[in-house]
Amino acid sequence: MKVLSAVAWPYTNGPRHIGHVAGFGVPSDVFSRYMRMAGHDVLMVSGTDEHGTPILVLADKEGIGVQEIVDKYNAVIAQDLTELGLSYDLFTRTTTRNHYAVVQELFRGIRDNGYMIEQTTQTAVSATTGRTLPDRYIEGTCPICKFPEARGDQCDNCGNQLDPTDLINPVSKVDGSTPKFIDSKHFFLDLPALAEALQAWLDEVDTAGTWRPGVINFAKGIAKEMHPRAMTRDIDWGIPIPVEGWEDKRFYVWFDAVIGYLSASIEWARRLGEPEKWREWWNDEQMRSYYFQGKDNITFHAQIWPAELLGYMGQGAKGGTAGPYGELQLPTEVVASGLLHLGGGQFSTSRGNVIYVQDMLARYGADALRYFICAAGPETQDSTFTWEEFVQRNNSELVAGWGNLVNRTAAMIAKNFGEVPAPGALEPIDEALLAQIRGGFDTVGDMLEHQRQKPAMAEVMRLAREANKYVSDTEPFKLKGDDQRERLATVLHTLAQAVVDLNTMMAPFLPHSANQVAAVFGISEFMPMPRLEQVRDLDDDSRAYPIITGDYSQTPKWATRDVIIGTPIAKPTPIFTKLDPSVVEEENTRLGVTP
Repeated sequence: MKVLSAVAWPYTNGPRHIGHVAGFGVPSDVFSRYMRMAGHDVLMVSGTDEHGTPILVLADKEGIGVQEIVDKYNAVIAQDLTELGLSYDLFTRTTTRNHYAVVQELFRGIRDNGYMIEQTTQTAVSATTGRTLPDRYIEGTCPICKFPEARGDQCDNCGNQLDPTDLINPVSKVDGSTPKFIDSKHFFLDLPALAEALQAWLDEVDTAGTWRPGVINFAKGIAKEMHPRAMTRDIDWGIPIPVEGWEDKRFYVWFDAVIGYLSASIEWARRLGEPEKWREWWNDEQMRSYYFQGKDNITFHAQIWPAELLGYMGQGAKGGTAGPYGELQLPTEVVASGLLHLGGGQFSTSRGNVIYVQDMLARYGADALRYFICAAGPETQDSTFTWEEFVQRNNSELVAGWGNLVNRTAAMIAKNFGEVPAPGALEPIDEALLAQIRGGFDTVGDMLEHQRQKPAMAEVMRLAREANKYVSDTEPFKLKGDDQRERLATVLHTLAQAVVDLNTMMAPFLPHSANQVAAVFGISEFMPMPRLEQVRDLDDDSRAYPIITGDYSQTPKWATRDVIIGTPIAKPTPIFTKLDPSVVEEENTRLGVTP
């Protein structure tokens, strides 16, 4: 089966913090790796989102050109996500000429079908700079629920879509000034004309019952009352509008960013030398597509993007015909996670309340972070990161649980046999452990396929505890003498088999350490990893940029793998690092947190 993993596009306004990757990064990678292991043909795409007024504001702040600023952070983000182990088939960017062409084609198709209409609206302009203010840079009181920190595009408290002019006492988040509103003509996506088709799609996925309840309920809530939404802006940084007389405007960043899933698929196929191959993941009714992001982006993935697709295909109230890209499939599931908070408050770069991915990777490694996100992340509701919990989970679960099982198993085999021994007759206790672990492939696999990664991680760790209990029950360290050597061989062979199978189940969650564990037991080239490459723009050879890609064709199967008798086993070194409790105080001090 063709599976599209459509991963939210990180914005190039700085390095990504761990709250970002807890929402879009690690969950999408765990799912994609599992689905490849289960035998599906996965296409995982994303890139950096580089347009919009916030980029202009940041470029001014840092005193460099706008292209220079997005190049800078595109490189930083791509490096971080590669080191985190996110297995993209293509991670690109929205400033490619390929993306420009795909966005303009979608616009033309939507407009030709009558779902892109011209209206005059009031545009917010900074009273101090004269520059257009993006919706999210305007804050005020929500006119519906009276929440005092609603944004100009949406109220995060009640979830309703807003326009800046709806806000009570709006102010610029840039400098606190009251914005001016001027009349300006823009293209609007005619959501009311697409409302019936959107509602029918949401009813269909709701009936299927595959979406997380909070996501489908939010999506259906915002679909009850829709009005046309502006898809262009009065700025000079972004994708040009392919209409004469509109040269001084650009597309709204959220119109073009969601189209990136399609444009990245097309770029991937072109780079592969098979320019039409992307259609297998977009035109085939049997394909399945999963869109990963934080809950604050549900509106754009459960309303704006499906509406763009429906409008392009002419499936709204005005009818129409599909353009050259053909019948494009709507999302199978919008996989939105909650938010990861820091010590009870939201991550905030501006307030210094932030932990960057690059710092976590440098100090603690990728899998320690991945494990925390998988075990304690915001899968279905908001969760909190604290250094106390990070250290506790790392030491008592990852190191003392899984790491200890791997280390003690390899150490006992190395000491007593130097290789994986041949077993004798299995006793009921041996068969019971192996049966439990073999059963984990179905149990854990079903959870991963249905976006239940936290319980899946918990189940793998439970099985690891069962294997550790098996060591305590069989006491192989007491099996001495020639008359007990066959029993010792049987116990250690059973443990080796348990560790190898558990490592397969761990692999989607912890791919870096899975490769290390596999190497201990003589398995090479286990979990394929992404690589960072420098490439040329396909349509402008003067431009170069980094992409994340990889060859995942040799991904191991999601199934038991017989341990090979006679495989040499050397005395191991610990796979995971136990953290000193002083880490908590050091990191809290770095953040300026007072216990």
